[in-house]
Amino acid sequence: MGSSVETTLSEPQTAIETVCPAIALFDAQGTVVGWSQAAQGLVGYSAEEVVGRSADILLVAADDRARASQAAQESTLRGCWSDLAQVRHRDGRSIDVRLCVSPLSGHDGGDWWVVCATDKALLLAGQAEATVAEPLLATLPRCLPIGVVVRDTHLRCIRVNDTQGSKDGIPLPKRLGRRLTEAAPGTEAETLEAVMHQVLESGDPAINVDYQAFLPANVRSSRLLTASYVRLDDAQGRALGVCVVSVDVTESRRARERLAILGEASRRIGTTLDVMQTAQELAALTVPFLADYATVDLAESVQHGEEPLAHLGPQDEHIPVFRRAGLASIHPGTPESLFARGEPVLIPPTSPFTGVLRSGKSHFEPMLDTSPGTWLDHDPARAETIREHAMHSLMVVPIHARGAVLGMAVFIRTEDPRPFEEDDLLLAEELASWAALALDNARQYVRERSAVQALQRLLHPHRPTGGSAADVAWRYLPADSHHGIGGDWFDVIPLSGARVALVVGDVVGHGINAAAKMGQLRTAMNTLADMDMPPDEVLSRLDEQVIRLTEAEDPRHPATTTMAATCLYAVYDPVTRTCTMARAGHPPPAIIDPYGHVTFPDLPAGAPLGLGLVPFESVTFELAEGSVLALYTDGLIEARDQDISVGMNRLRAALARPDLTLDDLCSSTVDTLRAEPPSDDVTLLLARTRSLSADQVASWQFPRDPAVVSRARTLAARQLTQWGLEDLAESTELIASELVTNAIINGDGDGDGSSDRTIGLRLIRHKMLTCEVSDASHSHPLVRHPRSTDEHGRGLFLVTQLSRRWGIRHIPDGKIIWADQRLPASV
Repeated sequence: MGSSVETTLSEPQTAIETVCPAIALFDAQGTVVGWSQAAQGLVGYSAEEVVGRSADILLVAADDRARASQAAQESTLRGCWSDLAQVRHRDGRSIDVRLCVSPLSGHDGGDWWVVCATDKALLLAGQAEATVAEPLLATLPRCLPIGVVVRDTHLRCIRVNDTQGSKDGIPLPKRLGRRLTEAAPGTEAETLEAVMHQVLESGDPAINVDYQAFLPANVRSSRLLTASYVRLDDAQGRALGVCVVSVDVTESRRARERLAILGEASRRIGTTLDVMQTAQELAALTVPFLADYATVDLAESVQHGEEPLAHLGPQDEHIPVFRRAGLASIHPGTPESLFARGEPVLIPPTSPFTGVLRSGKSHFEPMLDTSPGTWLDHDPARAETIREHAMHSLMVVPIHARGAVLGMAVFIRTEDPRPFEEDDLLLAEELASWAALALDNARQYVRERSAVQALQRLLHPHRPTGGSAADVAWRYLPADSHHGIGGDWFDVIPLSGARVALVVGDVVGHGINAAAKMGQLRTAMNTLADMDMPPDEVLSRLDEQVIRLTEAEDPRHPATTTMAATCLYAVYDPVTRTCTMARAGHPPPAIIDPYGHVTFPDLPAGAPLGLGLVPFESVTFELAEGSVLALYTDGLIEARDQDISVGMNRLRAALARPDLTLDDLCSSTVDTLRAEPPSDDVTLLLARTRSLSADQVASWQFPRDPAVVSRARTLAARQLTQWGLEDLAESTELIASELVTNAIINGDGDGDGSSDRTIGLRLIRHKMLTCEVSDASHSHPLVRHPRSTDEHGRGLFLVTQLSRRWGIRHIPDGKIIWADQRLPASV
C-alpha cells in the first residue's frame, strides 16, 4: 500500500494508548515504594517526599480512600480495579484522575500494587467538546486490560501482573527473575531492552513503543502491543527500576488499518476508465495489509464493454471466459499465480470460484482445507501451488453491479500466520463493491467509446487515397477526447478522368451532436461530388441541403436546430495540373511549392453554409508537380488570445519543410500548432500533387459526322496496342463507338442542327482506363432498356455492361460522358 495509508496508520492513537500515566508502586501496607517522574509532574511531590509514606496523603476524599483500600483487598481476587478519584496536589488543589490499580506477583510472595493515574483533563484533550468525552470516561470498564511489569536496574523482572502474561505470551515462571532477552531471546527483545536502558539513564519515559507478542511459532496468529516505559525512583531519588505498562492494540490497529484501506479505496480504485487498470488497483491496494496474495479475474465481456453476466444457474455447465486482470503479491514476480495478467483463467466446475459465480455470495475459508476429498483433487496445479507457497487462508469475493457478475477477487494469506476473520471478509466485500462501481463505469465507458469509435469509422474515410492525382496524409484530433469525435470532417473523393476532390469541413460544436450533423453533411457532399459538378455549384447545393436540414429539426429542442458549418472544396486534375477551389466561410488553403515556399491563394471567402446569402465562386490555379495542398480547420490556427493572422503565420512556418515526408510534415505541423488543452477540433489534410505524363493521355477531335465512328474505333484500338492493353481493345472500341455515336446524334449544342461542332475523344491510362467523349450538348442522356423492335437506345446500356462505372460531367461548353475499365492485373 502507498505512503498515504502508512501515514494514516501512524496518526495519533486513542487516549488510553497515548497518555503517559503517572505510576507509583505500593507494598501490602499501602506504602509508596516507587515513584515516577510523571507522578511528580502530576501531583508535584518528588520521590524523596512520598516514598516510604502512606498513599492516604495523596487521596483527597475519605470515600476515595475507603474505595482504594477495599479495591486493594479485592484486587488479588479480581485482577485489577479502575475508577475516577481526586488526588491532592502539593500546592493543595485537587485533581480529577483516572486510577487503575493492579496487583503484582513476585518471587517473595508479598503483595505489591501498581497504580497508574491519568489526569482526566489530558484524557479530554483533543476532543471537540468535553461533554462528548465525559460519558466515555464514565463508561470505561472498572478493570482495564493493562499489563504491568516492574524490572530492576539490571532489567530483571521483579514484579508482574497476570494480564501481562496473557498478552505477550511469556508465562510467569519463565519471566520472574529474568531479563526479557533471557525469557524471549531475539532481536525484538534486544530492541526493547535498549529502550529500557535509555529510560533508566535519562529518566525520560518512552511512550507507545510497539512490539509483537512473543507467541509460540506454531500459533497462527499475531498480537500487537504498545508499551510505555517509566523509570521508578526510590526515596533518595535514585533509579529503582523500570515500570512497563502495556496495552493490547491488535484490534484497534487492525480496525484503523481497515479504515485506512477503505479511505485509500476512494482515492486509488477507479483512477481511470480502464477495466484492467481498475482491477489491478484493487489487487494492489489489498497487499500486504489485507492479504499476501490477491488476484482479480474479470469476465471477458466486461473488457469488451458488453453486458455483464447473470449469475450462473445450478445446471449451467458452460462457464464464461474469465481473464486475469489484477495481480499482486508480497513476492516479486507473483510466483503464486498460475496465470499472467490478460490470460484466460481456468475455473474448475466444482471449485469455490464456480460456487461464487452461481450464488453471488463470498466463499470464506479461514483455514484452507487441502485434505484429500476436496475440490483441489480436480485441480492438481492449484493444489501444488497452495502447498508450495503455504497458502492457509482464503477469501473469494464476487464483484457484481446491478445484479450481474463482473468478476471475482481472491485473497490469500501465506506468510502472515493469521487466518482471515469475519472483519477481513467484510472489508474485502466493501473493497469489491467499490471496485465494482468503478468497473461498471469503466465497462459502460468502453461500450460507449466502442460505439463512438464505430461511428467515427463510419463518418470518416477508411483509407483515403488520392489515386493517380495525389499522395495524401491527414490528422484528425477531436477536442472532445472522451468521445473521440467532433464536427470536423475531411474527404478524398476520386472523380472521373483521374481527378480527385479534396474536402475539409467544420460543423460548429463538439461531441456526438456535432458528429451526427457532420455525418449528414459528409453524406450530402459525397453525393454532390459524385454528380461531378464544379466546386462553386457543389457548395451551393450543399448550402441548400443545410438549410433544409435545419428547417427539418425539432423546434422543441432549440439546441439542436442550428447547423452552422464551413467548408472548402477543391478538385485537382493531374492531366492539366489545375486545381479548382471554392470555399464557404472556411479558412483559405495553403499551397507549398516543391521548394517549400508557402502561399495562401486569393480565394473568395463565401458565407458559411446554411445562410443562403451570396453565391459561391470558384477559382482555378495551375500547380507545379509535387506541390502540396494543405486544407485545415480553424482549430489548427485559432487561439483565444491571438489574432488569426498570427496562427496563419505560424502555419506558414510549420509547413515550410520540404525536407519532410508528407506524413511527417502532417505530424510536425499538428504537433507545433495544436493548443493544449485543445479548445476546438483540429483537422489537417495534405495532398502532394502528381501529374500524368504525355504518354498516359491520348486525345482526338472529330467533326459531327457519322463517318468518324469507324475512325474513332481504329484510333482507340491503335492506342491500346501502344500501351500494351490489347486485352481491352475490343471493349474499348465498342465503348468509344457507342459514346461517339451518341454525341453525333445528341450533340447539337445550340439545337440548330449545325454540324460545325466537334466531338472530342480522350483515353487516359492511370489506375483505370478511362474513355471520355465530349460534345457541345448539355442534355443528360439516360440509360434505357430497349425493346427488340427499337432501333436506338442500346448505346449507354451496352456501355454499362462493358465498363466498371460510367457517368456524365458538365463543362462550360458542353458535357463529357466517361466510362472506366479495370486494367489487367499484369499492367
